[in-house]
Amino acid sequence: MSSVMSKPDVKPARPWFSAGPTAKRPGYDLASLPTNLLGRGIRAPEVVKRFADALQLTREVLRVPAEFQMLYTPGSQTGAIEAALWCLLGQRPVQVVAFENFGKQWQTDVQDRLKLDPEILSAPFGDLPDLSMVDPTKDVVFPWNGTTSGVRVPNADFISDDREGLVICDATSAAFSMPLDWSKLDVVAFSFQKALGGEAGIGVMCLSPRAVERLDTFTPDRAIPKVLKITDDSRPGGGGFDRALAKGVVINTFSVLTIEDWIDALCWARDAGGLDEMIRRTDANFAVLERWVERTPWIDFLATAPETRSTTSVCLKFIDPRVSGLDEAGRYAFVLRFKALLEGEGAAFDVESYRKAPAGLRLWCGATVETADVEAVTPWLDWAFATAVAEL
Repeated sequence: MSSVMSKPDVKPARPWFSAGPTAKRPGYDLASLPTNLLGRGIRAPEVVKRFADALQLTREVLRVPAEFQMLYTPGSQTGAIEAALWCLLGQRPVQVVAFENFGKQWQTDVQDRLKLDPEILSAPFGDLPDLSMVDPTKDVVFPWNGTTSGVRVPNADFISDDREGLVICDATSAAFSMPLDWSKLDVVAFSFQKALGGEAGIGVMCLSPRAVERLDTFTPDRAIPKVLKITDDSRPGGGGFDRALAKGVVINTFSVLTIEDWIDALCWARDAGGLDEMIRRTDANFAVLERWVERTPWIDFLATAPETRSTTSVCLKFIDPRVSGLDEAGRYAFVLRFKALLEGEGAAFDVESYRKAPAGLRLWCGATVETADVEAVTPWLDWAFATAVAEL
Protein backbone atom coordinates (compact mmCIF):
# COMPACT_ATOMS: atom_id res chain seq x y z
CA MET A 1 0.00 0.00 0.00
CA SER A 2 1.27 3.46 -0.84
CA SER A 3 2.39 5.61 2.06
CA VAL A 4 0.38 8.47 0.54
CA MET A 5 -3.35 8.02 0.13
CA SER A 6 -6.03 10.59 -0.60
CA LYS A 7 -8.86 11.03 1.83
CA PRO A 8 -12.08 9.34 0.71
CA ASP A 9 -14.84 11.56 -0.66
CA VAL A 10 -17.73 10.12 1.35
CA LYS A 11 -18.04 9.85 5.13
CA PRO A 12 -20.51 7.74 7.08
CA ALA A 13 -23.66 9.75 7.75
CA ARG A 14 -23.69 8.29 11.27
CA PRO A 15 -20.05 7.55 12.19
CA TRP A 16 -20.81 5.81 15.49
CA PHE A 17 -19.26 2.36 15.81
CA SER A 18 -18.83 2.09 19.57
CA ALA A 19 -19.54 -1.33 21.12
CA GLY A 20 -21.38 0.28 24.03
CA PRO A 21 -23.27 2.43 24.24
CA THR A 22 -23.93 1.65 20.62
CA ALA A 23 -25.39 3.89 17.92
CA LYS A 24 -28.89 5.18 18.51
CA ARG A 25 -31.54 3.94 16.12
CA PRO A 26 -31.82 5.63 12.71
CA GLY A 27 -33.95 8.75 12.98
CA TYR A 28 -33.59 9.01 16.75
CA ASP A 29 -34.71 12.27 18.33
CA LEU A 30 -34.34 12.83 22.06
CA ALA A 31 -37.02 15.52 21.94
CA SER A 32 -39.61 12.94 20.86
CA LEU A 33 -39.42 10.99 24.12
CA PRO A 34 -42.41 11.34 26.48
CA THR A 35 -41.60 13.38 29.60
CA ASN A 36 -44.91 13.27 31.47
CA LEU A 37 -43.60 10.78 34.04
CA LEU A 38 -40.30 12.52 34.75
CA GLY A 39 -40.11 13.57 38.37
CA ARG A 40 -42.68 10.98 39.48
CA GLY A 41 -41.91 8.48 42.23
CA ILE A 42 -40.52 5.16 41.13
CA ARG A 43 -43.35 3.37 42.99
CA ALA A 44 -46.13 5.47 41.46
CA PRO A 45 -48.63 3.13 39.74
CA GLU A 46 -48.23 4.92 36.40
CA VAL A 47 -44.46 4.55 36.56
CA VAL A 48 -44.61 0.87 37.57
CA LYS A 49 -46.98 0.24 34.67
CA ARG A 50 -44.62 1.95 32.25
CA PHE A 51 -41.77 -0.25 33.43
CA ALA A 52 -44.00 -3.31 33.10
CA ASP A 53 -45.05 -2.26 29.59
CA ALA A 54 -41.38 -2.03 28.60
CA LEU A 55 -40.78 -5.57 29.87
CA GLN A 56 -43.72 -6.83 27.82
CA LEU A 57 -42.48 -5.03 24.71
CA THR A 58 -39.00 -6.48 25.30
CA ARG A 59 -40.53 -9.94 25.50
CA GLU A 60 -42.45 -9.36 22.26
CA VAL A 61 -39.51 -8.09 20.21
CA LEU A 62 -36.92 -10.55 21.57
CA ARG A 63 -39.38 -13.48 21.56
CA VAL A 64 -38.75 -14.41 25.17
CA PRO A 65 -40.86 -17.50 25.95
CA ALA A 66 -44.03 -16.82 27.94
CA GLU A 67 -42.93 -19.09 30.77
CA PHE A 68 -39.80 -16.99 31.46
CA GLN A 69 -39.98 -14.33 34.16
CA MET A 70 -38.39 -10.96 33.29
CA LEU A 71 -37.05 -8.23 35.56
CA TYR A 72 -34.72 -5.24 35.67
CA THR A 73 -31.48 -5.00 37.62
CA PRO A 74 -29.19 -2.09 38.49
CA GLY A 75 -25.79 -1.97 36.84
CA SER A 76 -26.69 -2.96 33.27
CA GLN A 77 -25.87 -6.48 32.12
CA THR A 78 -23.02 -6.67 34.63
CA GLY A 79 -25.49 -6.16 37.46
CA ALA A 80 -27.86 -8.75 35.98
CA ILE A 81 -25.16 -11.41 35.75
CA GLU A 82 -23.85 -10.54 39.22
CA ALA A 83 -27.36 -10.90 40.67
CA ALA A 84 -27.72 -14.30 39.02
CA LEU A 85 -24.35 -15.50 40.32
CA TRP A 86 -24.94 -14.33 43.88
CA CYS A 87 -28.54 -15.53 44.16
CA LEU A 88 -28.46 -18.79 42.20
CA LEU A 89 -25.05 -20.43 42.52
CA GLY A 90 -23.86 -22.72 45.27
CA GLN A 91 -26.25 -25.66 45.10
CA ARG A 92 -24.23 -27.51 42.46
CA PRO A 93 -20.65 -27.48 41.18
CA VAL A 94 -20.01 -24.65 38.70
CA GLN A 95 -18.25 -24.27 35.37
CA VAL A 96 -17.33 -20.87 33.91
CA VAL A 97 -16.59 -20.48 30.20
CA ALA A 98 -14.00 -17.71 29.99
CA PHE A 99 -12.71 -16.70 26.55
CA GLU A 100 -12.84 -12.90 26.81
CA ASN A 101 -12.86 -10.16 29.41
CA PHE A 102 -16.37 -10.54 30.77
CA GLY A 103 -16.17 -14.32 31.00
CA LYS A 104 -12.98 -13.79 32.96
CA GLN A 105 -14.83 -11.37 35.25
CA TRP A 106 -17.47 -14.02 35.97
CA GLN A 107 -14.62 -16.41 36.69
CA THR A 108 -13.20 -13.97 39.23
CA ASP A 109 -16.61 -13.49 40.86
CA VAL A 110 -17.36 -17.19 41.21
CA GLN A 111 -13.84 -18.15 42.16
CA ASP A 112 -12.56 -15.33 44.36
CA ARG A 113 -15.69 -13.68 45.73
CA LEU A 114 -18.20 -16.51 46.02
CA LYS A 115 -15.43 -19.04 46.81
CA LEU A 116 -17.19 -21.80 44.86
CA ASP A 117 -14.06 -23.38 43.33
CA PRO A 118 -15.41 -23.47 39.76
CA GLU A 119 -14.01 -25.45 36.88
CA ILE A 120 -12.72 -22.96 34.32
CA LEU A 121 -13.01 -23.64 30.59
CA SER A 122 -10.72 -21.00 29.14
CA ALA A 123 -9.25 -19.95 25.83
CA PRO A 124 -7.11 -17.01 24.70
CA PHE A 125 -8.60 -14.03 22.89
CA GLY A 126 -9.71 -15.18 19.44
CA ASP A 127 -10.60 -18.76 20.35
CA LEU A 128 -13.34 -20.74 22.05
CA PRO A 129 -12.67 -23.35 24.72
CA ASP A 130 -13.53 -26.99 24.14
CA LEU A 131 -17.27 -26.73 24.70
CA SER A 132 -17.64 -30.50 24.71
CA MET A 133 -16.29 -30.24 28.27
CA VAL A 134 -19.47 -28.52 29.47
CA ASP A 135 -20.94 -30.85 32.10
CA PRO A 136 -24.76 -31.13 32.19
CA THR A 137 -24.65 -32.00 35.90
CA LYS A 138 -23.07 -28.64 36.75
CA ASP A 139 -24.22 -25.05 36.60
CA VAL A 140 -22.48 -23.22 33.75
CA VAL A 141 -21.86 -19.51 33.15
CA PHE A 142 -20.92 -18.36 29.65
CA PRO A 143 -21.06 -15.38 27.26
CA TRP A 144 -22.95 -16.08 24.04
CA ASN A 145 -20.93 -13.38 22.31
CA GLY A 146 -17.59 -12.11 23.57
CA THR A 147 -17.93 -8.36 23.21
CA THR A 148 -14.21 -7.81 23.82
CA SER A 149 -12.89 -10.65 21.65
CA GLY A 150 -15.30 -10.77 18.71
CA VAL A 151 -15.84 -14.48 19.36
CA ARG A 152 -19.25 -16.09 19.76
CA VAL A 153 -20.59 -19.57 20.28
CA PRO A 154 -21.94 -20.73 16.90
CA ASN A 155 -24.98 -22.36 18.54
CA ALA A 156 -26.13 -23.92 21.81
CA ASP A 157 -25.59 -27.55 20.78
CA PHE A 158 -23.02 -27.96 23.55
CA ILE A 159 -25.80 -27.61 26.15
CA SER A 160 -27.67 -30.81 26.98
CA ASP A 161 -31.45 -30.99 26.68
CA ASP A 162 -31.37 -33.18 29.78
CA ARG A 163 -29.13 -30.94 31.86
CA GLU A 164 -29.39 -30.97 35.63
CA GLY A 165 -27.55 -27.71 36.23
CA LEU A 166 -28.59 -24.18 35.32
CA VAL A 167 -27.22 -22.37 32.26
CA ILE A 168 -26.49 -18.68 32.91
CA CYS A 169 -25.93 -16.80 29.66
CA ASP A 170 -24.41 -13.34 29.29
CA ALA A 171 -26.19 -12.35 26.07
CA THR A 172 -25.64 -8.62 26.11
CA SER A 173 -24.05 -8.24 22.66
CA ALA A 174 -26.04 -11.13 21.16
CA ALA A 175 -29.61 -10.27 22.17
CA PHE A 176 -31.63 -8.70 19.34
CA SER A 177 -28.84 -9.44 16.82
CA MET A 178 -28.35 -13.22 16.96
CA PRO A 179 -30.83 -16.09 17.38
CA LEU A 180 -30.83 -17.39 20.97
CA ASP A 181 -31.88 -20.98 21.71
CA TRP A 182 -34.13 -20.31 24.71
CA SER A 183 -34.72 -24.03 25.29
CA LYS A 184 -31.07 -24.38 26.29
CA LEU A 185 -30.88 -21.33 28.57
CA ASP A 186 -32.08 -20.71 32.14
CA VAL A 187 -30.83 -17.19 32.83
CA VAL A 188 -30.36 -14.71 29.99
CA ALA A 189 -29.00 -11.25 30.80
CA PHE A 190 -28.45 -8.21 28.61
CA SER A 191 -28.40 -4.43 28.81
CA PHE A 192 -30.12 -1.58 27.03
CA GLN A 193 -26.96 0.01 25.65
CA LYS A 194 -25.81 -2.76 23.34
CA ALA A 195 -27.86 -4.16 20.48
CA LEU A 196 -30.60 -1.50 20.30
CA GLY A 197 -28.60 1.56 21.29
CA GLY A 198 -30.41 2.29 24.55
CA GLU A 199 -28.94 4.25 27.42
CA ALA A 200 -26.78 2.63 30.08
CA GLY A 201 -27.44 1.65 33.68
CA ILE A 202 -30.26 -0.90 33.58
CA GLY A 203 -29.98 -4.62 32.96
CA VAL A 204 -32.63 -7.18 32.03
CA MET A 205 -32.72 -10.70 33.41
CA CYS A 206 -34.87 -13.47 31.93
CA LEU A 207 -35.46 -16.49 34.16
CA SER A 208 -36.64 -19.92 33.04
CA PRO A 209 -38.98 -21.93 35.27
CA ARG A 210 -35.95 -23.98 36.34
CA ALA A 211 -34.16 -20.84 37.47
CA VAL A 212 -37.23 -19.63 39.37
CA GLU A 213 -37.49 -23.02 41.05
CA ARG A 214 -33.87 -22.71 42.17
CA LEU A 215 -34.60 -19.30 43.69
CA ASP A 216 -37.68 -20.69 45.44
CA THR A 217 -35.96 -23.74 46.92
CA PHE A 218 -32.31 -22.78 47.49
CA THR A 219 -30.96 -20.22 49.93
CA PRO A 220 -27.27 -19.37 49.39
CA ASP A 221 -25.02 -19.42 52.43
CA ARG A 222 -23.92 -15.82 51.94
CA ALA A 223 -25.12 -12.28 52.49
CA ILE A 224 -26.46 -10.75 49.26
CA PRO A 225 -26.15 -6.99 48.65
CA LYS A 226 -29.48 -5.22 48.21
CA VAL A 227 -28.78 -4.17 44.63
CA LEU A 228 -28.24 -7.84 43.68
CA LYS A 229 -31.10 -9.32 45.67
CA ILE A 230 -33.88 -10.78 43.51
CA THR A 231 -35.46 -12.81 46.32
CA ASP A 232 -38.14 -11.77 48.79
CA ASP A 233 -37.52 -12.48 52.46
CA SER A 234 -41.05 -11.30 53.32
CA ARG A 235 -42.67 -14.25 51.54
CA PRO A 236 -44.18 -16.96 53.73
CA GLY A 237 -41.33 -19.22 54.72
CA GLY A 238 -38.81 -16.57 53.66
CA GLY A 239 -36.88 -16.25 50.43
CA GLY A 240 -37.85 -17.29 46.93
CA PHE A 241 -38.07 -15.26 43.75
CA ASP A 242 -39.47 -11.77 44.31
CA ARG A 243 -42.36 -11.94 41.85
CA ALA A 244 -43.12 -8.25 42.16
CA LEU A 245 -39.96 -7.62 40.10
CA ALA A 246 -41.64 -9.28 37.11
CA LYS A 247 -44.49 -6.74 37.31
CA GLY A 248 -42.49 -3.56 36.82
CA VAL A 249 -41.39 -3.03 40.42
CA VAL A 250 -37.67 -2.25 40.55
CA ILE A 251 -34.93 -3.02 43.06
CA ASN A 252 -33.84 0.59 43.46
CA THR A 253 -34.48 3.93 41.75
CA PHE A 254 -34.04 3.74 37.99
CA SER A 255 -34.11 6.49 35.39
CA VAL A 256 -37.58 6.91 33.90
CA LEU A 257 -36.00 8.74 30.94
CA THR A 258 -33.83 5.67 30.29
CA ILE A 259 -36.94 3.50 30.18
CA GLU A 260 -38.63 5.87 27.73
CA ASP A 261 -35.49 5.74 25.59
CA TRP A 262 -35.59 1.93 25.70
CA ILE A 263 -39.25 1.85 24.71
CA ASP A 264 -38.42 4.11 21.76
CA ALA A 265 -35.73 1.64 20.61
CA LEU A 266 -38.07 -1.33 21.01
CA CYS A 267 -40.86 0.37 19.07
CA TRP A 268 -38.44 1.10 16.26
CA ALA A 269 -37.29 -2.53 16.21
CA ARG A 270 -40.85 -3.86 16.27
CA ASP A 271 -42.07 -1.53 13.55
CA ALA A 272 -39.02 -2.17 11.36
CA GLY A 273 -39.81 -5.88 11.20
CA GLY A 274 -38.98 -7.28 14.61
CA LEU A 275 -36.24 -9.72 15.55
CA ASP A 276 -35.83 -11.18 12.06
CA GLU A 277 -35.14 -7.73 10.64
CA MET A 278 -32.71 -6.86 13.45
CA ILE A 279 -30.74 -10.02 12.71
CA ARG A 280 -30.87 -9.36 8.96
CA ARG A 281 -29.55 -5.82 9.40
CA THR A 282 -26.75 -7.07 11.63
CA ASP A 283 -25.77 -9.80 9.20
CA ALA A 284 -25.78 -7.33 6.29
CA ASN A 285 -23.49 -4.97 8.19
CA PHE A 286 -21.10 -7.77 9.10
CA ALA A 287 -21.04 -9.02 5.51
CA VAL A 288 -19.77 -5.63 4.31
CA LEU A 289 -16.97 -5.63 6.85
CA GLU A 290 -16.16 -9.27 6.15
CA ARG A 291 -15.70 -8.58 2.43
CA TRP A 292 -13.42 -5.66 3.26
CA VAL A 293 -11.27 -7.83 5.56
CA GLU A 294 -10.98 -10.50 2.90
CA ARG A 295 -9.57 -8.03 0.35
CA THR A 296 -7.37 -6.06 2.78
CA PRO A 297 -3.88 -7.46 3.38
CA TRP A 298 -3.07 -5.62 6.63
CA ILE A 299 -6.06 -6.69 8.75
CA ASP A 300 -7.71 -9.91 9.87
CA PHE A 301 -10.35 -11.09 12.32
CA LEU A 302 -9.25 -11.71 15.88
CA ALA A 303 -11.57 -14.74 15.91
CA THR A 304 -9.66 -17.60 14.33
CA ALA A 305 -12.60 -19.77 13.18
CA PRO A 306 -15.12 -18.23 10.75
CA GLU A 307 -18.10 -19.86 12.45
CA THR A 308 -17.20 -18.19 15.75
CA ARG A 309 -16.90 -14.64 14.41
CA SER A 310 -19.19 -12.15 16.08
CA THR A 311 -21.51 -10.25 13.78
CA THR A 312 -21.97 -7.41 16.29
CA SER A 313 -18.71 -6.62 18.11
CA VAL A 314 -16.34 -7.26 15.22
CA CYS A 315 -12.79 -7.40 16.56
CA LEU A 316 -9.85 -7.10 14.17
CA LYS A 317 -6.07 -7.46 14.44
CA PHE A 318 -3.26 -5.85 12.45
CA ILE A 319 -1.27 -8.46 10.55
CA ASP A 320 1.02 -6.12 8.62
CA PRO A 321 4.51 -6.80 10.05
CA ARG A 322 5.19 -3.07 10.39
CA VAL A 323 2.52 -3.04 13.10
CA SER A 324 2.37 -6.62 14.35
CA GLY A 325 6.14 -6.54 14.81
CA LEU A 326 5.93 -3.68 17.31
CA ASP A 327 6.03 -4.37 21.02
CA GLU A 328 2.77 -4.16 22.98
CA ALA A 329 3.18 -0.49 23.82
CA GLY A 330 3.94 0.31 20.20
CA ARG A 331 0.86 -1.52 18.95
CA TYR A 332 -1.38 0.33 21.39
CA ALA A 333 0.19 3.64 20.37
CA PHE A 334 -0.53 2.78 16.74
CA VAL A 335 -4.18 2.04 17.54
CA LEU A 336 -4.53 5.37 19.32
CA ARG A 337 -3.04 7.20 16.35
CA PHE A 338 -5.34 5.28 13.97
CA LYS A 339 -8.34 6.24 16.11
CA ALA A 340 -7.28 9.89 16.35
CA LEU A 341 -6.98 10.18 12.57
CA LEU A 342 -10.52 8.89 12.04
CA GLU A 343 -12.05 10.96 14.80
CA GLY A 344 -10.21 14.08 13.65
CA GLU A 345 -11.99 13.74 10.31
CA GLY A 346 -15.35 12.83 11.85
CA ALA A 347 -15.24 9.61 9.83
CA ALA A 348 -15.56 7.06 12.65
CA PHE A 349 -15.64 7.19 16.43
CA ASP A 350 -14.59 4.64 19.07
CA VAL A 351 -13.18 1.91 16.82
CA GLU A 352 -10.31 0.93 19.09
CA SER A 353 -10.19 -2.51 20.72
CA TYR A 354 -11.28 -3.03 24.31
CA ARG A 355 -8.63 -1.80 26.72
CA LYS A 356 -7.82 -5.28 28.07
CA ALA A 357 -7.94 -7.03 24.69
CA PRO A 358 -5.09 -7.33 22.17
CA ALA A 359 -4.39 -4.01 20.43
CA GLY A 360 -6.53 -3.74 17.32
CA LEU A 361 -9.85 -2.45 16.03
CA ARG A 362 -13.44 -3.10 17.08
CA LEU A 363 -16.43 -1.93 15.05
CA TRP A 364 -20.01 -2.47 16.14
CA CYS A 365 -22.15 -3.83 13.31
CA GLY A 366 -25.43 -4.30 15.17
CA ALA A 367 -28.88 -3.45 13.86
CA THR A 368 -28.90 0.26 14.72
CA VAL A 369 -25.92 0.82 12.38
CA GLU A 370 -26.78 1.50 8.74
CA THR A 371 -25.17 -0.76 6.13
CA ALA A 372 -24.33 2.27 3.99
CA ASP A 373 -22.25 3.64 6.86
CA VAL A 374 -20.27 0.41 7.17
CA GLU A 375 -19.61 0.62 3.43
CA ALA A 376 -18.56 4.25 3.76
CA VAL A 377 -16.19 3.68 6.67
CA THR A 378 -13.99 1.04 5.04
CA PRO A 379 -12.12 3.45 2.70
CA TRP A 380 -11.47 5.62 5.75
CA LEU A 381 -9.97 2.63 7.55
CA ASP A 382 -7.66 2.16 4.58
CA TRP A 383 -6.72 5.84 4.67
CA ALA A 384 -6.08 5.81 8.42
CA PHE A 385 -3.82 2.78 8.12
CA ALA A 386 -1.81 4.22 5.23
CA THR A 387 -1.40 7.51 7.07
CA ALA A 388 -0.49 5.99 10.45
CA VAL A 389 1.89 3.36 9.10
CA ALA A 390 3.74 6.01 7.09
CA GLU A 391 4.49 7.77 10.37
CA LEU A 392 6.23 4.72 11.93
